[in-house]
Amino acid sequence: MASILIVEDDSDIREILRTYLEIEKYDVFEVENIQEMKAFLSKNHVDIILLDIMLPDGDSVEILPYIRSANRNTGIIIVSAKNTDRDKIYGIESGADDYVTKPFNPREVVARVRALLKRLKNEDEKLEFGPLEIFSGNYVVKHKNNVIDLTAKEFEILLLLAKNNKKIFSREEIIDRIWFDSDYITDRVVDVHISMIRSKIGKGWIKTVRNFGYKFNPQAWEVEE
Repeated sequence: MASILIVEDDSDIREILRTYLEIEKYDVFEVENIQEMKAFLSKNHVDIILLDIMLPDGDSVEILPYIRSANRNTGIIIVSAKNTDRDKIYGIESGADDYVTKPFNPREVVARVRALLKRLKNEDEKLEFGPLEIFSGNYVVKHKNNVIDLTAKEFEILLLLAKNNKKIFSREEIIDRIWFDSDYITDRVVDVHISMIRSKIGKGWIKTVRNFGYKFNPQAWEVEE
């Protein structure tokens, strides 16, 4: 059964989330601040983190890149009272997979957890394009036998394009497939992720189709230097 870590300093909110998550038979753990979260994650793996932003010992978004790099196969859903588009975009760009605003419907949070778990479910598959290898089961990418450090969202975008390399994806389609068509995800978020992927594996692997979107180029290795 999947495990969920609630990072929240409000005991009433923790209790509500725990109650609804345990009804779904998830294993639920709780911590109240950033330091407790770091200590817990250093010794335990969880499938999903439900993360408040404003915690007693700091802003959790500031350490999201650290959390993501240390827990690559863990989904992160921000649950916060900060509800501006700027807050949501910043949270997603920092490494969160989803964003729920307070006050929330607990059933919505459970539905988002369920959807994210489905997306994160391992698939034993390896895609190979010359020197580029993509292992979908453990979020690993290798280029010329070197492991490439992609974030979870960068990996998911690359995998989507590579598995469907005959198709051109619009930015809207990428948002729909990777972020569940969240209305606070903009074209800019997609472009930033594509730019980061290119900087790590090489520009030739993802082609820009002007006025439409992006397409994976499975023959890029043939012209690599």
